[in-house]
Amino acid sequence: MANEVRYTKENGVAVVVIDHPPLNVLTRDIFLQLDETFQVLDNDDDVVVVILTTAGNRAFIAGVDVKAFPRLMEQSNLRAEVMQIHRVMMHIEDFSKPTIVVLDGATLGGGLELALAFDIRIAEEHAQIGLPEVKLGLFPGGGGTQRLSRLVGEAKAKEMMFTGEPVAAAVAERIGLVNQVVATGAGLMAAREMAANIARHSRQSLTRIKRAVDQGMEMPLERAIEHEADLFVEVLHTEDVREGVNAFLQHRKPVFQHR
Repeated sequence: MANEVRYTKENGVAVVVIDHPPLNVLTRDIFLQLDETFQVLDNDDDVVVVILTTAGNRAFIAGVDVKAFPRLMEQSNLRAEVMQIHRVMMHIEDFSKPTIVVLDGATLGGGLELALAFDIRIAEEHAQIGLPEVKLGLFPGGGGTQRLSRLVGEAKAKEMMFTGEPVAAAVAERIGLVNQVVATGAGLMAAREMAANIARHSRQSLTRIKRAVDQGMEMPLERAIEHEADLFVEVLHTEDVREGVNAFLQHRKPVFQHR
């Protein structure tokens, strides 16, 4: 298995890079490498925020490897293989730390489905973003029908999937599909700046914000409020809260332990 996923880390921020030229199409091996990488980073106390980007300048990820479909269609355990990909997506979505993905080019099919598993999406202005599976007689089977609908609403998600046509980055921002649009070539810099801003905060706080939002979205409001209260009580008993309060009272910047 080639090493197509690598990462570096500095000042609490890990940058994961998928390097599969020319268009960074996703393969089963890449999914497995991503899963392994995110497991390592989840257990690394030095990492507070993770950024995902890709190598090259032609595409973020232009879908999955369609050349693998004939083999996949003949598999007797086809559903098990599909569910393995879903488990990787869920592991990334449930990753305990904030995640940012940089859409620095064409973001299509499985590329968009992967991006939807991240907390924050930053798109460069030239990016085209969509789910074109219907053009192959398919439909988005990597969580796209579920995550896109929850993010942009049922009607817009259906339009994108029924037509298979991509939207421009500016449109993606308007409908809430991406958080921010930046100039071509500026995506990783913008992600690093945002990550640095996030990484200076307590990981104890950040992880509970993520859990409160993600898990609360699947609960009735009353239960979600109770869940938030439970997490708030938890965080009040951490050393980081003690440090944050003392720093405020002493008019200095807090030094969080992140553990």
